Amino acid sequence: MADDQEILRQVNELVAEERDLRGKLQHHAIDESEEHRRLKAIEVQLDQCWDLLRQRRALRDSGGDPQDAAVRPADEVEGYLN
Repeated sequence: MADDQEILRQVNELVAEERDLRGKLQHHAIDESEEHRRLKAIEVQLDQCWDLLRQRRALRDSGGDPQDAAVRPADEVEGYLN
């Protein structure tokens, strides 16, 4: 299981990838449909990372073990907004 710092490192890598994709689109290195497809995948991964961090924090705050937190399936995490 990852610790908070590892999860935040992953978040930073995903954000950097987002910026890279936007730059590639701007320089016509990829087309818009490719950018949208890849950005959607990154968005889901970011949502999963933030959810995992929230779970870990809640467990820690309630006296539980943050190692008990687990990455939830994409459809579950994405379903929170609907």
